[in-house]
Amino acid sequence: MSYLLTTLTKKEDVDSIIRDTIDKLLVLRFGRSSDSVCLLLDDILSKSEQDVSKFASIALVDVDSEEIQVYVKYFDITLIPSTVFFFNAQHMKMDSGSADHTKWVGAFHRKQDFIDVVEEIFRGAMKGKLIVNCPLPPERIPKFQLLYKGV
Repeated sequence: MSYLLTTLTKKEDVDSIIRDTIDKLLVLRFGRSSDSVCLLLDDILSKSEQDVSKFASIALVDVDSEEIQVYVKYFDITLIPSTVFFFNAQHMKMDSGSADHTKWVGAFHRKQDFIDVVEEIFRGAMKGKLIVNCPLPPERIPKFQLLYKGV
């Protein structure tokens, strides 16, 4: 389903979409089109795109592209898929109970989970918040273990 969504492979394209998306939430999925979990997330994103189109835009970012590595390093994309949110070029964060509030790691369980998260971040952004609480119950939030190298 990733062919239904805009795929970005150049740094300039990512810069442009972040800068030019105004008064809408921008959802960037970092991952690979060959990964099964990314494909599952892409299916949910493509099915949700019409429902959130009035207040959100969705794009895919290919982590294997050489030009994108600056964003992969900046957002510390070590696990894929990772979803990052922006509003008016401002990075939006979400407290989902994990140590990393900068991105959503993993796929959403259902289409409605994704819509709920996007709505919550959009509402928070409209109120001027930079970080919001995750609206999902803990059992529907993907769990992962952070490993710190050289600490």
